[in-house]
Amino acid sequence: MGMSVTISAATEQDAEQIFRLQYLCFQSEAALYGNYRIDPLVQTLDSVRAEVAADCVFVARLGEEVVGSVRGSSTEDGSAAIGKLCVHPRLQGHGIGARLLRAAEAALTEQRGAKRFRLEAGRRSEGNLRLYRKVGYEAVGTAEGADGVPMIVLEKPAGAYAATA
Repeated sequence: MGMSVTISAATEQDAEQIFRLQYLCFQSEAALYGNYRIDPLVQTLDSVRAEVAADCVFVARLGEEVVGSVRGSSTEDGSAAIGKLCVHPRLQGHGIGARLLRAAEAALTEQRGAKRFRLEAGRRSEGNLRLYRKVGYEAVGTAEGADGVPMIVLEKPAGAYAATA
């Protein structure tokens, strides 16, 4: 019988695995846009460590291996920004991304009083957009990422939690 994937808050010891996983997972996004300078690929390990220490960061584990992660932070207007959701390519399509989103949303609501959630996805990132719509996010606008990638801004109210697999 195989191991189950568990979701838990990230610890300082997870930062290096998150850093490596993020680099692996965002290669396909970089290829989609022909831009290998997107934030998840140029972020430093120290920056990941700082996010783990300051933000709501969750990981998906298969045994001791970190196979998914997501980050959330509070914003001044009562919303919460969610970002850098990634799941190891060999485990995508099994509901892990939705479970990670649910964990981040619950923590941001309960611990930080979030009233709504906001995230951005690349305009060409159909798989990501499909997941976000499936778990209740709706497009509310567009933006241009700092790296020049055209983004769709999505939001949903707190309490409209992601369905789990």
